[in-house]
Amino acid sequence: MPTELHQLDVYRPAEDIFERYKNDPMAVFLDSSLVNDMGRWSVIGLRPYLTLKEQDGVCYQDGQPQTLPFEKLLQHYLDVYREENPSGLPLIAGAIGYFSYDFGRKYEQIKTCHPKKLDVPEAIFAFYDVLILDDKKTKTLYVTLRGETGVPNQLLEQITSDIRSCANYTVPKKHAQLADFKPNFEKEDYKHAVDQVISYITEGDIYIMNMTQQMVIDSKKDPYEVYRYLRGHNPAPFSGFFQYGDFQVISASPERFMLVRDGVVETRPIKGTRKRGSTPEEDAALRQELENSSKDHSELLMIVDLERNDLNHVCKPGSVQVTKHFAVEAYSTVFHLVTTIEGHLKDNLPIMDLIEAAFPGGSITGAPKIRSMEIIDELEHDRRNLYTGSMGYLSLDGDCDLNIIIRTAIHKDGQYHLGVGGGITCESDLEFEYEETLQKARAVLEALWEGPDA
Repeated sequence: MPTELHQLDVYRPAEDIFERYKNDPMAVFLDSSLVNDMGRWSVIGLRPYLTLKEQDGVCYQDGQPQTLPFEKLLQHYLDVYREENPSGLPLIAGAIGYFSYDFGRKYEQIKTCHPKKLDVPEAIFAFYDVLILDDKKTKTLYVTLRGETGVPNQLLEQITSDIRSCANYTVPKKHAQLADFKPNFEKEDYKHAVDQVISYITEGDIYIMNMTQQMVIDSKKDPYEVYRYLRGHNPAPFSGFFQYGDFQVISASPERFMLVRDGVVETRPIKGTRKRGSTPEEDAALRQELENSSKDHSELLMIVDLERNDLNHVCKPGSVQVTKHFAVEAYSTVFHLVTTIEGHLKDNLPIMDLIEAAFPGGSITGAPKIRSMEIIDELEHDRRNLYTGSMGYLSLDGDCDLNIIIRTAIHKDGQYHLGVGGGITCESDLEFEYEETLQKARAVLEALWEGPDA
């Protein structure tokens, strides 16, 4: 049956509304907490009617093992349920979930030497009966219903009632303290690994590589409380909170992996980071330092070349173009250097063909991608798991919007798992690269602090 679309006569921000549903099974929140040109819309997904996951190489549909691979089954149901979206809204029906970095290794046939320490699926996408969309620009709410899990008008009545009665969202008090963490690299070990990456570069194996470390934080703090702090004090356009029962995903990502609208694909690699200054003068100086950094510009250029090549496999000849180069974007704790690349997809291209061509994103692997991923597995101490994968939505009309999973914590069994890293070139300074990982972890570690005023 076609999806019903309703514009509500009441408005509450999506963050207020999700407070009501945060513990519902499989409830998901794609949250544009930084309201700018990229952050106009937030989406809440409720009441999944079909859930697909891949765990330890096996695909499951609603908990039952399947013979088809995950990506084939996901594309199959995107085709079976296909529905056009003439509404002008970014999404009226589709699947929401994630692909982990470990899921992406199979596309390049990269094996791992590391045991699996965090037992969560390599990929999950669920098809949602109910979507609530918040247009932050016009302060308008929309609800879409497919009628797969209940009678649409009854669901709409209940949701409208919930929205009218939901509690006010409050931002936790700001503080500067950071949670303690257990790294999987000691400082000198990490610097030695970076030095090994530089050796691979000078020997001609690779041009650039993303090197990361993992942190574990023991904490009794409620995952959604962590998210409320993070979105309140470190807003980002590609944030999200996924409630998967025995684990939760808490993301404040600034990076878009892939947007598809009406056959046009956009990717926005980030390469280059500086911390924010403590005074306006220091802030301006650090921004200018990033703008003028030849190292960061060359780093980003190499990734742009890789991602243009990835898109050329699935786009119409001559259509892949850089539309915005070397833009400095400001976030609450860092500046980032960003480039935008666009292309026109080949006609009738399945969305999973695009994912296979470009995933994992080049900004968090390196160039060339396959050799970089081999060295990543050699030098990093653990599997990346979700970190540097991608989360977002796949629309039933063939569109999508997916982030890069950075600035993201995974909560399970009283522990938070956080990955941080950066791009390494032959110009990299060992001390700077280590300190950059700590700077990137800062916002999440601040949100996880459990002191008396937290």
